[in-house]
Amino acid sequence: MHSNAKRLTGKHTASKMFNHFLMKLSLKILICLLVLAQPLLAQAPTQPEREQLLNGLRLLFWTKPGTPDVTLKLRINSGAAFDLAGKSGQMALLGDILFPDPATVESFTDEGGKLDVSVNYDSTTITMVGKAAEFETIIEILRNALLATQLTPEVVTRMRDARIKLLRDTAIAPAEVADRAIVARLFGDFPYGRPAAGSPEDLARVDRADLMLARDRFLNSNNATLAVIGGVAKPRAMRALRQLLGPWRKSEQIIPTTFRQPNPPDPRILVVNVPGPNVEIRLATRGVARSDSDFYASAVLAKLAQHRWQGVTPESATQPVFARSEAYVLPGAFVMGTVTTSQSAVDSVANARKVLESLMNTPATPVELERAKTEAVNEVAAFIAKPENAPDPWLDMETYRLKDIQDQVSLLRSVTATDLQRVANRLFKSAALASVVAGEALQLKPALQGRLEFEVLGEIATPAPSPKPPAKPASNINPR
Repeated sequence: MHSNAKRLTGKHTASKMFNHFLMKLSLKILICLLVLAQPLLAQAPTQPEREQLLNGLRLLFWTKPGTPDVTLKLRINSGAAFDLAGKSGQMALLGDILFPDPATVESFTDEGGKLDVSVNYDSTTITMVGKAAEFETIIEILRNALLATQLTPEVVTRMRDARIKLLRDTAIAPAEVADRAIVARLFGDFPYGRPAAGSPEDLARVDRADLMLARDRFLNSNNATLAVIGGVAKPRAMRALRQLLGPWRKSEQIIPTTFRQPNPPDPRILVVNVPGPNVEIRLATRGVARSDSDFYASAVLAKLAQHRWQGVTPESATQPVFARSEAYVLPGAFVMGTVTTSQSAVDSVANARKVLESLMNTPATPVELERAKTEAVNEVAAFIAKPENAPDPWLDMETYRLKDIQDQVSLLRSVTATDLQRVANRLFKSAALASVVAGEALQLKPALQGRLEFEVLGEIATPAPSPKPPAKPASNINPR
């Protein structure tokens, strides 16, 4: 027995030494990742020079004398959240119509530049990359898009048909079906429950009058910020901007982002019939707003949730597992997702719910915390490293009404294990959880039956049988 005790003690000591070695190795790997990320972070621009035109257009300048190229990024602080009910894609279509002539786009790309309009829930962003020597021409093209938008019936019909065709011709992957279904389940009729790019059915209802109203309400100079980066001297830039964008109309009132809050989601699992061998799992609850002080902790918490779910999901070695914090002007969503099989769908949902419990009750270990923070930092660094994305932190100040520009990396690095546990309790403790399982309904229904409550999208639930009326008691009186 004494010999057995020594062997057990030796095994315990060896296990502790091995765990200590793994922790040190993990920390070294994380430090190496941070060092590799520094060159990316160094490419982010410094503080810009700020100006403002008389019409309220805010200007940010990063001048780089001698640089042959110039990048312009115009952020209009209104997006798809303002699409009219039943007309999702309205703002995206307006973005298409700003530059309806393919030759205009080609004139940028032929020179190695870029002309792009992106619309999300919160904003409409125009990115223009061209030669610094042609700065005035670029501004004139932008001016024509904003001040002389081609909203003729012919252009509206052509661009609307083109967007509808694009949406119909684009194959929707099962993962995208699940992503759309989970936000619709979580938000219902709330704007964040509709696709920002629109749907063919909704876009068919958008008419010229809707687009003219949207242009007049949202495409205004005092609702926008223009960033200029590159080899254009500031005096030259100011002359062109005053002359060409000075006449851009100012709005008397900025339309605020205020909507009636959505109702709590149905707690039953929504089964979406999608053909294929795999099953997409999604779980979501309401998240934080972009301007919330817990925004950075929520981003790190998503990484921690992903790692813990991978740890309790055997098939995670071959199938993707993710968690993400989607933040907007108003509180967004905390979404978790994976790919599995019909037989494992119930276990995957159960494991995800266990992870949410663990995030509330079990603090992150030092290794877990460092790994999550490093991955969050690297995502920010890789995004800002792209030249056209460099001004985004400053543009976010206007879109999300942030008080001042802050170092995103520093705020991510300052998140503590206590912060993560506190935010987890804030988001998950009493929140309603939406769940979606997208796969072959005929296989999923028997797998879920009797284990989890569910409904199938498009199927009318079978009503419970009505109770039979009680039988009348037999009479002891003989009829006459």
